[in-house]
Formats: sequence, structure tokens, C-alpha cells
Amino acid sequence: MSSVSEYFGCLVFDDRVMKATLPLKVYRSLKKTIDEDERLDSEVADAVADAMKDWAIAHGATHFTHWFQPLTGITAEKHDSFISPAPDGGVIMEFSGKELIKGEPDASSFPSGGLRATFEARGYTAWDPTSYAFIKDRTLCIPTAFCSFGGEALDKKTPLLRSMQALNRQAMRVLRLFGNTDVHCVRTSVGPEQEYFLVDKEMYDRRKDLIFCGRTLFGAKPPKGQELDDHYFGVIKPRVAAFMAELNEELWKLGVLAKTEHNEVAPSQHELAPIYTTTNIATDHNQLTMEIMQKVALRHGLVCLLHEKPFAGVNGSGKHNNWSMATDTGVNLLTPGDTPYENAQFLLFLCAVIQAVDDYQDLLRLSVASAGNDHRLGANEAPPAVVSMFLGDELTAVLDAIEADKPYSGTEKTVMKLGVHVLPKFTRDSTDRNRTSPFAFTGNKFEFRMLGSANSIACTNIMLNAAVAESLRQYADRLEGAVDFETALHDLIREVIRAHKRIIFNGNGYDEDWIREATEVRGLLNLRTTPDALPTILEKKNVDMLTSLKIFTLPEIRSRYEITLENYCKTVLIEAETMVDMARKEILPAVERYARVLSDSLLAKTAAVPGLACRYERELISRLSAATDEIDACTAALASSALTVRGTENVTAAARLIRDDLLPRMAELRVVCDEAETVTDESFWPFPTYGKLLFGV
Repeated sequence: MSSVSEYFGCLVFDDRVMKATLPLKVYRSLKKTIDEDERLDSEVADAVADAMKDWAIAHGATHFTHWFQPLTGITAEKHDSFISPAPDGGVIMEFSGKELIKGEPDASSFPSGGLRATFEARGYTAWDPTSYAFIKDRTLCIPTAFCSFGGEALDKKTPLLRSMQALNRQAMRVLRLFGNTDVHCVRTSVGPEQEYFLVDKEMYDRRKDLIFCGRTLFGAKPPKGQELDDHYFGVIKPRVAAFMAELNEELWKLGVLAKTEHNEVAPSQHELAPIYTTTNIATDHNQLTMEIMQKVALRHGLVCLLHEKPFAGVNGSGKHNNWSMATDTGVNLLTPGDTPYENAQFLLFLCAVIQAVDDYQDLLRLSVASAGNDHRLGANEAPPAVVSMFLGDELTAVLDAIEADKPYSGTEKTVMKLGVHVLPKFTRDSTDRNRTSPFAFTGNKFEFRMLGSANSIACTNIMLNAAVAESLRQYADRLEGAVDFETALHDLIREVIRAHKRIIFNGNGYDEDWIREATEVRGLLNLRTTPDALPTILEKKNVDMLTSLKIFTLPEIRSRYEITLENYCKTVLIEAETMVDMARKEILPAVERYARVLSDSLLAKTAAVPGLACRYERELISRLSAATDEIDACTAALASSALTVRGTENVTAAARLIRDDLLPRMAELRVVCDEAETVTDESFWPFPTYGKLLFGV
């Protein structure tokens, strides 16, 4: 059996393959494009395409595709074979540089938010050479950007690459001021931790809500959930372990740095965490990871649920976005060093992040906005909807000292003594972790914890990169004109701390007192729902920043607003109509059947033994009859509300109707149906219960 080191990346056209298959001149030209963000030399494309084709065919590929990420939130691909007719009636295998660089998928059927009319069908995909091509299902997949005939970005990759370019440009200006002449570029790195649930495929197939919506819309609380904390880091069940083993192998072949796997807090919930890599590559890899998870799960008779809240009453699933900045010389710009108080370069980049999060907390919040994530945020299982930063005691003390213009003496490293001689001694970290913080410093990176598990990480990293780039732009503008750099730098850092320290909070993010303090005292935003958060992207300060840095054009910003809000409305409407369908066609008939059986039993008993009280049957029949009346009334009210939303043409008005009327009616119907489940014989209940779903793997 091959070792991991032997087969890792075997399906990737990576640097090792390029070095072995490309002419030296072509290889060097392509490497310059990849490493230094140089414009691609079109003359090398034919040579690269030919080498790519030969390598792919040798690995069993018959087709190629431009693999891109439209605004649907998932990936898209159109497969073309390598075959071309030969004069003798046979075929030859061909793949040109033009086919590598550019594709022309139909752009009219993808979400455009008004950027394109239905009849305006032409769109282009353009090769992203910084993200390696790979083979999936015997198809050569070429990571690409996607744009319209007019050049508007219709995908998530294009603005992500723009944001990385903007941050690199501004970070380089700042680094030059510190005398870093050997640095050629700054890149952001990300390691997204992916949470998910696994359920039995047979049970999944019996629930319309899971099939249509990816989450359960009904389900009474089982006797046991996550109360004992016995699933988190617990022994992995054999069936799940087999799934994880195959998943790792598939991901490693595709060059995905899958590193850590474990059980999460909720029953049947798990996590996969990769080693961090460059942001656009990490984004591609996360999309691949989610796709491969779902495919591998099916081969094990399981279904992988990526929804943020598939089950009520237990934790939902998130995706922690571990973000940092590093130079091409290997310096992590967010590493404090042993003396952070004296590390001016680190402090300035730290200030850039602090200011970015404070100034653009609304953009960070809307970057994670979705119908699914609204169920998770602020529910004592995920960070609140209020954005704040955790820095820890040491860094906070450093910033306090700078603000007060006082010396900082530092803290001594503490050796942990566990009282057992055979256990090794080790130095305690300078600060604890805070799992309730939305945006936490964890030693040399920031962990943004608000993302939902199904979200693409692109939007969050676009907004984060852009906001930090804007901070750095302001700093470079000011410091480049300074007469005394050291004094100007010290004054700038102190001013930023004073102006933006309100965003720093090291306490319990779940505490209601904190939410009140954040909003009423500190003036932070509390954008609880997607309809609350999304309109902020159209505010002048946000439009000005995103357009001035050339991340988005104004039409592109408006299109994202329209698309995301429309997706929110459609998602919740599908859920509402699924609830109506399940209530009318499954739940009501099931409760009625059980009530009829009880009635027959009651009649038989009283006929056999006149005068029997039969209190149990009478009371239960009465409860079931009342339940069916309530379910019927709530179902009718929900159906009417859904009809009103469908008839509302303005997407903003429709979203508000959903927030204020439709969602509360969905909650009301769920309550009465879940109560009915608790008094209905399980053999009559029309679909698998929470107990079976959560503990059936």
C-alpha cells in the first residue's frame, strides 16, 4: 500500500509536475506569474496546455472543464472531451492554450442580480494559474474566474483575487516604510475548519425536509442530546471512522491539506480542519472538501449535512476562518514575537485589523448572512450577531500601555506544573482562548467564527482583506509623508487604539449584559438577521471603500445585494412550503390514524366492560384532536403567509415579510407538531425522529 507522502497530490498538476513536464523557459515564466502576481505570458499557454493534457490523459482523464464558483454558492463545471476528429475517421486528443486560458459558458442561467438580462448569454471563464488544476471524476478541472461579456464579475473568485491584490499593494507600501526591501508580496492565508453532520441515508430518504431543505423542520427533543458533553472529542464510531479515512485519502490525492478530524459537540456532528494555505487556494479547497464529503458519505450509506442548523436543540455547524498575513519571505505579520510592545511593525498591522473590524463590522456581519446562519448566530452555540474582537490579556495590556503612553513591563512565562512527575513541563500560553468571540486572536492569526458551515469562505475573506487594505492605505498615506517616521508611527498607533478600542472585548460573548453594553454603551451594531445585515453593503462608506480599492464596481455591489437577498427569500419559502406539505400530507394523517386507533380501542373496551373509565384513552384522544385542530390552523396561516411573500415583487419588502411574519408562523407550526409527536405512538409517526437520526449512525 502506498504511503500518504507517495500519493499526496497525485491528481494535481502542481509545481512538481510542472517542473518535470514543462520546458524550463515556460516553467520559469509560469512560476513568475504564480509567485509574483506577474501578468501571464500568453505564449506559454500552448506549452502548458499540452503538458496538462498529456498528464491528465495519463491519469485516466477524458474531459476538461473550467471549474468556477458562480454566485450560487457552489461550484459549476461544463465538461468538454479532449477528442478532435482525425482525417482517417478516428480521433486525436487535443487541448490548446486558448482552451486553457478562456472558456465561454452560458452566463444567462446563473444569478447576476441584474447585471445581465436573460437574452445576454455570453460569459467568460479565465484561468487562475495561482490555483493548481486537478483531476476529479476523470475530468481535468481548471480553476477559473467567471465574468460577463461586459467584464462584470459573476463569481466569488474574481473579487477575492482583487481583494488579495489590494491588500498586497497596501501592505507592501507599509513594509517598505519599515525597510523591508527583500519582500516582493504579501499574501493572506486561511485555514477553514469545516463542521458537518452525518445521518443514515435510509433515514434521510424518509424525510422531505432533509431532502428539500438540508435541515429538519420538525422534530421533538429526544431524551438525550448533548447534555453530557460526551460526544465532543469522543471515540469515533467505526462507520464514521471508515468515512473519515476514505475522505482523507480522496482529499490528499487532490492536494487538500486535511489535518485534524474529531467528533464535535452535538451527536452525529464532526469536524475536519486543514492546514492553512493561500486564501484563493483555501477557498477552492474548501469547496472541493464540501463536495467530496457529500460524495464519500453516500458510498458509506450516509448523508453529509452541511446546513448551519440541521437539528433544533443541539449545536449547529460553523466554519471557523483562521486568517493571517505573511510575506513571500516567510514572515507572519501577525506574530507578536517575544516583546510585542517593542514590535512596531506587528503593532501597526494589528492596528490595521482592529480598525478594519471596527470600521467595517457591518461588512463582516453581512459576509456570513444567510437563512441558515440566522438560526445559529447568537444561540449560545456560536458567536453573537454583534461583531467584537478578542485579543487576550497580554495584547490588551500592551495596547492599554501604548494608549496611556506608559512603559509595559511584560509578563513572565509560566511553567505549567501538573503535579505528576512523569508528565512533561511546558510553558503556558500568554492568554486563554475565548470560544464565544466572533473574531479572536489566537497567537499568530485571527479566527473569525461567524461563518456558517455551508457558506463559501470567499465573501468573508473578500470583506476582511478589503477592510484591512483600507486601513493600511490610510496608514501608508500618512506615514509616507512624515518628517519623523518613528514619532508619526507612535502617534498613529496610539490614535488608532483610542479610536477603535470599543471593538475589543475579552469577556463572555454569550452574556446578555455584553449585548446591551455593546449596543447601548459602545455603539456596536447588532444586525440579528439577514434582512437587517444585507442593506448595509449599499451604505456610502462601504461602497466608497469597495469601489476605491477596485474590489467591486457599484453595479457588482448592487447585484450581490439582490442575489443574496433573493436567495434568502427563496430558501425560506422552500422551507415554509415544505412544512405545509409535510404537515398536511404526513403529520395530520398520522395523528388522525393514531386517534382513530385509540377511539376504536376505547369503544371496544367500553363495549366489553361497560362502565370502564378509560381515562387514558379519553384524555389522549382529546389532546390529539386539539392538536390536529391547532396544526390545521397553523398550517393554513403559514400557507397564507407564504402566498403573500410569493406575491411581493420587491425583494427587500419580501425579506422583511419573511422576517416579521413568515418565520414566526413557521415556528408556531413547528411547536404544535413537535408537541403532537410527543404523544403519538412512534410506529405511527411518518418519518424518523430526532433520537433515530442523531444516534442512528
